[in-house]
Amino acid sequence: MNDIIGREKEIKQLDKVKESHKSEFVALYGRRRVGKTFLVREYFQYQFDFQLTGLANANTTQQLTNFHLGLQRQAKISFDEKPENWLEAFQRLIDHLETIEENRKKVIFWDELPWFDTRNSDFLMALEHFWNSWATNRKDIILVTCGSAASWMINELISNHGGLHNRVTERIKIHPFTLQETERMLQSKNNVLDRYQILQLYMVMGGIPYYLDAVSPEKSAAQNIEELCFRKGALLESEFQNLFASLFKKPENYEMIIAGLATKAKGMTRKELTEVTGLKTGGSLTKRLNELEESGFITPYTLFNKKSKSVLYRLSDFYSLFYLKFIKNNTHYDEGIWINAIDNPRQRAWAGYAFEQICLAHIPQIKKALGISGVISYASSWKSTKSLKGAQIDLVIDRRDQVVNLCEVKYSINPYLITKAYSDNLRNKIGTFRSETKTRKAIFLTMITTYGLERNKHSTSLVQNEITMDDLFE
Repeated sequence: MNDIIGREKEIKQLDKVKESHKSEFVALYGRRRVGKTFLVREYFQYQFDFQLTGLANANTTQQLTNFHLGLQRQAKISFDEKPENWLEAFQRLIDHLETIEENRKKVIFWDELPWFDTRNSDFLMALEHFWNSWATNRKDIILVTCGSAASWMINELISNHGGLHNRVTERIKIHPFTLQETERMLQSKNNVLDRYQILQLYMVMGGIPYYLDAVSPEKSAAQNIEELCFRKGALLESEFQNLFASLFKKPENYEMIIAGLATKAKGMTRKELTEVTGLKTGGSLTKRLNELEESGFITPYTLFNKKSKSVLYRLSDFYSLFYLKFIKNNTHYDEGIWINAIDNPRQRAWAGYAFEQICLAHIPQIKKALGISGVISYASSWKSTKSLKGAQIDLVIDRRDQVVNLCEVKYSINPYLITKAYSDNLRNKIGTFRSETKTRKAIFLTMITTYGLERNKHSTSLVQNEITMDDLFE
């Protein structure tokens, strides 16, 4: 397991499974390319008693042939013909596993499990029969299932209302790397980029190990972005279509939601989203939003002092935002297209939003920097309902110790200067927030910047807390 970066929590969960005195049914899920398969293979050191990966866009006959060929390679017993159905296939798997006489846990790994569940295949029924009638009667089975289609893994497997109800014994969601884990991964590959450049890569790729693995240590962040995004046939040039096509049926409906959210940096209410996309509100939209959330593409943020249903949806997948802003309509493939555009207004606007999203993805690190990790607190957003200036605060930390942190996020290549105009704007925000929320708690203005603040009378009189880029790497 020496090659595993981070994943401490997930490893503890798998340790518990391995040390259990009963059979265990594990379900791993998470965004495509996030490192699910890598984690399972590295943790079990590539030692499986049976493993199989589903075929994308295949029918039942092709999936059964895939199973037959996989079993032929891995089993001591052989079968002349492929199984007629999944019940027969799982019985053959049982026959194979019963030939293993060693007194140890037998590990079975089904990767991309949702792809096996083709129309009218009865795959889930056969999986249920395998687990309920055979595996649970033993103490030595570890069944590990994995899938990028998070909605299927949750709705059809984890929250199954049929024979698999409550059968999953360990649920593991694999998240993208944090900035710290990203730095560790790049360093493990002899990459010497400083934290500002790592931040730039994160804005484009997020903490997706598959993308980060393609970063060349001999090139700057800008050069890597150029090579991976703006060359014809580059790794990330057409990844967007592959992402959604592999995860969802009718991917265009999901892409429409993502594209709609990409148009408004501060996020959208459900009503605003329906107006932008033209999608009808109702159960179908709710289902799609839930699926995109579970798959790691969007994040709902509860509005401060509002009902739990009052949320802002934000596009939280860094690559999707970057693709829609810069890659989608690029047809020139000119040399230096990204490098020569550095610091233009369009790029600055995107960088500001992406840095805000990085902060929202690193709230535990922000709380640690504030020294309130042990204080019960709630993170939310706030949006004025009365101010003509549209006052909004992306991150509000409401603390049990009678303090509210209003966090302002600013991305800059130098220490950030609070001007008189911006100082007036901040005072207006704080006053409007206090007036509309009627909070009696102390309000601390917290500035989150890349390199800190440039000292002047405005920063000294206004700001209670400073957090820098380095704090986000903790």
